[in-house]
Amino acid sequence: MSEEALVPEEVAAFRDLIISKLKYSVGTEPDHAVEHDWFEAVAMATRDHLVKTWLDHPERARRHESKRIYYLSLEYLIGRLLFASLSNLGMLDLARAALAELDVDLERIRTLEPDAALGNGGLGRLAACFMESMSSLGLVAIGYGIRYDYGLFRQTVVDGWQQEQTETWLEFGNPWEFERPEVSYQISFGGSVSCATGEQGAQCHVWHPAETMRSIAYDTPVVGWRRASVNALRLWRGRAETDLHLDRFNAGDYLGAVAEEVRAESISRVLYPAADTPAGQELRLRQEYFFVSASLQDLLRRHLQQYGTLLDLPGHVAIQLNDTHPAIAVAELMRLLVDIYGVPWDKSWALTVATLAYTNHTLLPEALETWPVALMERLLPRHMQIIYLINAQHIDHLRAQGMHDFDLLRAVSLIEEDNGRRVRMGNLAFLGSHSVNGVSALHTELMRKTVFAQMHRLYPERISNKTNGITFRRWLYQCNRGLTGLLVETLGEGLLDDPENRLRDLEPFADQLLFQKRFAEVRQRNKQALAAQVQESLGVAIAPDALFDVQVKRIHEYKRQLLNLLHCVALYQAIRDEPEVDWVPRVKILGGKAASNYQQAKLIIKLANDIARTVNADPTVRGLLKVVFLPNYNVSLAEAIIPAADISEQISTAGLEASGTSNMKFALNGALTIGTLDGANVEMSERIGREHMFIFGLTASQVEARKRNGDYGGAGAIAASSRLSEVLTAIRSGIFSPDDPGRYGGLVDGLIHHDHFMVCADFEAYWQAQFEVEARWREPEQWWRSAVLNSARMGWFSADRTIREYAREIWGALP
Repeated sequence: MSEEALVPEEVAAFRDLIISKLKYSVGTEPDHAVEHDWFEAVAMATRDHLVKTWLDHPERARRHESKRIYYLSLEYLIGRLLFASLSNLGMLDLARAALAELDVDLERIRTLEPDAALGNGGLGRLAACFMESMSSLGLVAIGYGIRYDYGLFRQTVVDGWQQEQTETWLEFGNPWEFERPEVSYQISFGGSVSCATGEQGAQCHVWHPAETMRSIAYDTPVVGWRRASVNALRLWRGRAETDLHLDRFNAGDYLGAVAEEVRAESISRVLYPAADTPAGQELRLRQEYFFVSASLQDLLRRHLQQYGTLLDLPGHVAIQLNDTHPAIAVAELMRLLVDIYGVPWDKSWALTVATLAYTNHTLLPEALETWPVALMERLLPRHMQIIYLINAQHIDHLRAQGMHDFDLLRAVSLIEEDNGRRVRMGNLAFLGSHSVNGVSALHTELMRKTVFAQMHRLYPERISNKTNGITFRRWLYQCNRGLTGLLVETLGEGLLDDPENRLRDLEPFADQLLFQKRFAEVRQRNKQALAAQVQESLGVAIAPDALFDVQVKRIHEYKRQLLNLLHCVALYQAIRDEPEVDWVPRVKILGGKAASNYQQAKLIIKLANDIARTVNADPTVRGLLKVVFLPNYNVSLAEAIIPAADISEQISTAGLEASGTSNMKFALNGALTIGTLDGANVEMSERIGREHMFIFGLTASQVEARKRNGDYGGAGAIAASSRLSEVLTAIRSGIFSPDDPGRYGGLVDGLIHHDHFMVCADFEAYWQAQFEVEARWREPEQWWRSAVLNSARMGWFSADRTIREYAREIWGALP
């Protein structure tokens, strides 16, 4: 990817700025600086170039009265920022040249930046992509979240088992952020609510909290492509109202003196504390309310400063709730408007609904959060009153319209009564928002038919679809510079500014053998780099000429890493049983984290590592199959894996993956997808062409039909497939776990009797699809034609397109 011709004076100026930062910010001289010192100096010098654009942008927004977008997300998986910022600033070659004059390798120091692991998977990565796209499109936006001290855990693998360690991403500080101690808001919990009479004689409610704490803002600039604009990612850190009770400390109660401080700071300590205990549930709810309350107080203050009234809020503000985690915003915005600013209830409700919008990311019932009413009443008593009143008025309104169907009213209630009284946060978000969107066409259709079927019946115009997208700046330009260079050379510099339209111009080159050869050479270099990384981290040699078959994502039963592993065992057995067959050499690459309390997912990781150990050590396989599980999958590791993948595994049970975004990243980089018709795979198959993918398995409607008939067991599929039966027998017998032969007995029994995710039902179709993969791989011209067309036809899956749709159809905002 080319940049503007370097100007010697600019190179010298940036070099001098780096030296200045090294001396006066890092506090060392060039002769004594270690590599991390250089990283900090370069980061802070880069940050200086962000600041002017960042400070100018809000002024421009105020002059033009641009509508402000506030994006509320519990996760932001932003990854490393140095290359992303330099690239979007157009300064990557400038920085490389400036450092070269100082005998410092930019490629080396970039690896010293820790990944800000403030997210778990696709949800957090999507939020990061959206923030970058909003800046690139010139939208005025702020992303709100939590500044976790440790973020998601660091995954290590010990004897094949996942081990969780704290992710100390802030160990050396964060050179990108600006602490804003003056931007602080009081956050309250517990206590009681009293009723009083206001100045106009109207009844009002006063919350008397039992506990208060402070939120402190930390701002990270997010720069758009070509410096289009810089927006802020504002993350909140918890602080106690009083840092130290000096009287207790002097009396010898050293722990009691800091107890309040520790309790307050724990709220922003770790992403997703385990919620399988009452204490864990309470901390999770405290986290969600903490960041929502701080964010809403912050944006209302900003709006009042600019406009002087809240009665025009929806005309100038759009608030997007990223999944159900920030759903308490409905009740909190009502509390602030009614109790703090004195806006009448009915007007407050109209403002709330017109301002809020909600994105649903899952159909899994456990992910549509519900909270025990008792917990809500104890922790957020005023909010529970507000939720009760919203619910009562909603039900009264339906009855007034002649709706007396008890089952309907129970389904749309904000309170679930079946298994203990709980607050349905999905229903709250739906009712309190003017727009509810899914993230792929299939997901949105299933939302209307399943989790929000009754709500959709009442509000048929509220649900819309906004298929997810990815930022090409990171997932092509930054992570695959070899392919980007080839595309720019072939299609021109305009591709970098308009990939949504210009990538299509690549299609005629898919049939040109010379271009196919150059495309394949780029992939080969990326595979060689990944092979070296695998050798260094795992000590396993993999052949770059082999087919790289990749599945990297959060470990979950519905994503069906287990199906991939069953195929792996079947292939292993076939290679040993039929040495006369000309097998395609294959490397199975897996990676992903299991939630710390998700034992079945952890067992799948152990199985992957047990299979890898057995297969990789078996000389009879002759190197035709290698299996590697790469620990601590994160954004930086994804940037190395995705450009090197030949096959992208997107094999979730149909109807359960809302969208997926790794599927888009792999296809953009020319990997061919093997997958089900699930999530965005459906739209990808329509735009790429099913003949250039490997689609298999039950459809969402077929899966649903089997569930309705109670057909969950895998016994029938196992009986019909000797191959699958032999695989499960081998796993159960302890071939892969000689130290504990019974380790996987329960896992196999689960597939036989309770195969909720249709692993056995789809096995033979998956095996056949993998056979078709090998057949295509043996025809290089056909393989690389499909690979080029995958890249050429992915322009529509840009996050810029998605954000334009949000801006036009939900937010009413213009870039």
